[in-house]
Amino acid sequence: MHQDEADWSGDGVSLAAHQDPADQDVEMSLRPRKLSEFVGQARVREQLELVLHGALKRGDQPDHVLFSGPPGLGKTSLSMIIATELGSSIRVTSGPALERPGDLAAMLSNLAEGDVLFIDEIHRIARPAEEMLYLAMEDYRVDIVVGKGPGATSIPLELAPFTLVGATTRSGALTGPLRDRFGFTAHMEFYAPEELELVVRRSAGILGVDLRDDGAAEIAGRSRGTPRIANRLLRRVRDFAEVRADGAVTREVARAALEVYDVDELGLDRLDRAVLGALINSFHGGPVGISTLAVAVGEESSTVEEVCEPYLVRAGLLARTPRGRVATAAAWRHLGLTPPQHAPGSPQPGLFDE
Repeated sequence: MHQDEADWSGDGVSLAAHQDPADQDVEMSLRPRKLSEFVGQARVREQLELVLHGALKRGDQPDHVLFSGPPGLGKTSLSMIIATELGSSIRVTSGPALERPGDLAAMLSNLAEGDVLFIDEIHRIARPAEEMLYLAMEDYRVDIVVGKGPGATSIPLELAPFTLVGATTRSGALTGPLRDRFGFTAHMEFYAPEELELVVRRSAGILGVDLRDDGAAEIAGRSRGTPRIANRLLRRVRDFAEVRADGAVTREVARAALEVYDVDELGLDRLDRAVLGALINSFHGGPVGISTLAVAVGEESSTVEEVCEPYLVRAGLLARTPRGRVATAAAWRHLGLTPPQHAPGSPQPGLFDE
């Protein structure tokens, strides 16, 4: 199973940032509609505003836009905001859905002048369709091949000027020719807790949740720097507050709710802790290969590598070495254990001796 299609669900709440189908309707209601409503990513917002408003002022079609970064940070929301700011329609598709050139040609031919075409996970687009996209992005034209063999002919099809917005979680997987055809590229960064507090407060207002300041700070601190996860945790805490409390989301209520859903103070869920527990208890802190570690926790290697590992590394709990994954001293301490001297981050004997 490819990671873009995988999401862990266990006894608690999944903290994978990939979106579940059941959450899509709620997420749509929480998406900002305008650039001024978008929280965080200040540098990207400023750059994008210049690109869009400059094009509108000149009466030109904006350059094609590429957003890269981990899932759940707002790439899809920004693509929809681009269409809103331009006053145009948006067509949404994904890279895996574009397997043949005809699939792409049909979509491109239906675009009206000024429309926005959003391709999510654009790095997974099939190579024949990608090669057709080159000409469409540069010259607003595609060549349709009719027939086969020596009698095949190429018919040029003119397209209405459009803006392509691509999103990718793996910018390194993009081919050079495709990446070079985007006039504006932006990398989405993880959010600071203060920014996530603003996200949670905004979502609470839309959902009608009685969210107190200390409750917002608690949820934001456990959201792994990702707005999608923050909104997901907010909805789960809301359920707890309405069923087992008076409906108000305070710090105490949020802590009790997230304990029920197996989300600890660092934002780790059951699978994260299982990975760290197996690494420390079964393999003495490592190093160990990712496939062996995945077998130990009963998960796919891609799930461990692409869902758990990025945050564990960013949180300083896991280190990647040429020999395999290693638990840091912080990971040992997080599980209530004394780290060995060989664990990364442990003070070395004699290092601070006089």
